[in-house]
Amino acid sequence: MKKTIFSVAAATLMLCAAVGVSACTGPNTQGGTALSVYAPDGAPALALANLIAGEEKETGNFSYDVHVVDAGTIVTYVTGESPAADFCVLPVNAASLKLGTGETYRMLGTVTNGNLFFLSGEEGEQLTSQNLADALTGKKVGVVRLSDVPGLTLQATLAGRGIPYRILPSAGEEGDADKVNLIAFAPEDVTPAGGCDYYLCPEPAASVKIKGTSTTAKPFKMAGDLQELYGEGGYPQAVMVAKKSVIEQHSEAVGEMISYLTKSENYLSETDAATLVSLLDGKRTAGLAPSFTAANLTPEVVAHCSVRFTASKDCKGKVNAFLAELMGVNGSAAAAVSDDFYYLG
Repeated sequence: MKKTIFSVAAATLMLCAAVGVSACTGPNTQGGTALSVYAPDGAPALALANLIAGEEKETGNFSYDVHVVDAGTIVTYVTGESPAADFCVLPVNAASLKLGTGETYRMLGTVTNGNLFFLSGEEGEQLTSQNLADALTGKKVGVVRLSDVPGLTLQATLAGRGIPYRILPSAGEEGDADKVNLIAFAPEDVTPAGGCDYYLCPEPAASVKIKGTSTTAKPFKMAGDLQELYGEGGYPQAVMVAKKSVIEQHSEAVGEMISYLTKSENYLSETDAATLVSLLDGKRTAGLAPSFTAANLTPEVVAHCSVRFTASKDCKGKVNAFLAELMGVNGSAAAAVSDDFYYLG
């Protein structure tokens, strides 16, 4: 008997090695089915906190092996001949570019709705829908990840309001008096002495910058909410996708996943920051510096991460419109997706 058990285990390990351990959907310790779940560190990973907490108590037909990974590698878990992820959270534009046909993965819904905020010195106006054009025209705005979704969303928001803008190579360049002047900034270079009137930063970096400059001669203040300026409850930032074969073979697991995600917003609002940090720490890739720590994760930061699940059937139109806006700014930044991409069950 021991030899037989060993042989089965060895065969399973060899199979997993052949296709990638995480790609191997197999039995869990309770005799059910283990499914792999991947998310990039940061706000998207917060969407899985309720799932992680639930997994510590569940002994049902399915278990979920959660991995919090470097954001720069997330698409590798849903691409290739044998994709590792059964479920995956990734930026909506990356999902459209890599998975938009719906042949291998389908989108269950959006899980985050933007975490970008404006910082300014004390003299900067608070940005609102009413004063955005007047407040930003002729000003310099440093943008973290200007060429990615944060910067593209800002550009789409400006374009949608008919506000002209220009991209400058550096803060030292002279800007146009009749345009909003955008400059790419690395997070570490966002300082009150950086040469810009405003900066657009994601959480938790925005709150960290405010706290870190609070006792200096020129402190930062929160000066605006891009999600509010974009409108309609923010923009579809990150989405959850499920492998098509999992949807076909394990519909119950898909229902469980959607249930966990639907309850995420309430779970985050009711759970202390230390618990959330601990949950994510237990799933993060070894050696990866955490986006959230006990020092920077506060209830306000959690709220600013806009974790809220909307099923595909309810957000399909908004996602299609947002992708079109991104392509209007940069034709290669996103792609139109097929109807098969959306899981409408």
